[in-house]
Amino acid sequence: MNGFERLFPYLLAGVSVGGQYALIAIGYTMVYGILRLINFAHGDIFTVAGFFMVYMSATMPLVVSIPLTIILTVLLGFTVERVAYKPLREAPRMSIMISAIGVSYLLQNLMWYVTGGLAKQYPVLPWLSNSVTILSATTKIVTIVTPLLTVALVLLLLQLINHTKTGMAMRAVSRDFETAKLMGIKIDRVISISFIIGSFLAAAGSLLYFTNYPTVTPTVGAMPGLKAFVAAVFGGIGSIPGAVVGAFLIGISENLIKAFGYSTFSDAFTFALLIVILLVRPTGLFGEKTIDKV
Repeated sequence: MNGFERLFPYLLAGVSVGGQYALIAIGYTMVYGILRLINFAHGDIFTVAGFFMVYMSATMPLVVSIPLTIILTVLLGFTVERVAYKPLREAPRMSIMISAIGVSYLLQNLMWYVTGGLAKQYPVLPWLSNSVTILSATTKIVTIVTPLLTVALVLLLLQLINHTKTGMAMRAVSRDFETAKLMGIKIDRVISISFIIGSFLAAAGSLLYFTNYPTVTPTVGAMPGLKAFVAAVFGGIGSIPGAVVGAFLIGISENLIKAFGYSTFSDAFTFALLIVILLVRPTGLFGEKTIDKV
């Protein structure tokens, strides 16, 4: 077996994991781009989507439980924004950040209470869970579908942002929150749409992620959520293409580290990379330099 044949399965896994990180990272970057808020509860919403699917699939056919899981996750994201963030719109930014941390712990503790802390087995999704052989690598079909679906969803999102009135409003709010408000843009509506889109993508990401890692626990979304956040910062938080590129680079890099026998350091590499990027280019790869006016 030559070097490429040995590395190829890890490259495939890296691209797949990168796509999953990308779907989560977009939620972080969209909310930050508009509210300048890190939604610390986003990784927990991703986890709740996994539990929704576990419980829905136990009582309903998959053709019903999958769309219902996505709808419930979107409603959860919308509710979190309306209950925890909207009342603090005029409050200091630190207050909103503390609220985000509170929501994260609230969701985690609710999951512990409902599940009793027991790991739940994710349902087998037909076709996606089937095995396929590509060159020398045998993997699940979801590994191939993930990057393709991620790119398709990102392209649709960019079309929405660049070619619709809603997208124009989102860009205006992202550029200048106060001026957009004075111009009559419905700020609350724009923010809610951002949370809805982010939650939808988190639900899609959970379907793909738990097909590969079929055990759901209340804290399982913490590490993917953190890595997705790092990807968003790495690419330039507030930039959707940046978040996607950052996610794919992190996913591929950590799997290549595993390929060379350094699995112990794969997580550490992600956060070391964040430190280096913040030192060398604080705004990330695609981030815009901000000029403070005095």
